[in-house]
Amino acid sequence: MSTPVTSLDQLNLAFADRFNARDLDGLMALNAPDVVFVPAPGQPVTGEDAVRGALEQFLGLNLPIVMTVRHVFESDGVGLAVADWTIEGAAPDGSPIALAGTTADVAVHDETHGWRYAIDNPFGTA
Repeated sequence: MSTPVTSLDQLNLAFADRFNARDLDGLMALNAPDVVFVPAPGQPVTGEDAVRGALEQFLGLNLPIVMTVRHVFESDGVGLAVADWTIEGAAPDGSPIALAGTTADVAVHDETHGWRYAIDNPFGTA
């Protein structure tokens, strides 16, 4: 089992670490039950299988993610994490990839699981 995230400002960085390690189960462990994941602007997915599939597509790029936390705000076990991210390099077919966004993620905290995503919205400003 993955280590819980105990500080909200570490949630996006934990995502990047697990993403770069290609740890799909570790990424899934960062999600609260019934998480909403938005892999493309305006296209939310829910349910473990759909979220796992969307994360697999990002991991399939086989490129690292760079994450810089901009702000975190929390109140009574609910948090908002805003971070800038980039995924750049060459796709498996050699074509260039340059993805970037600014997250607007809602997180929830409990003593057992630490901070986890309730809404993972990587294109939060789109």
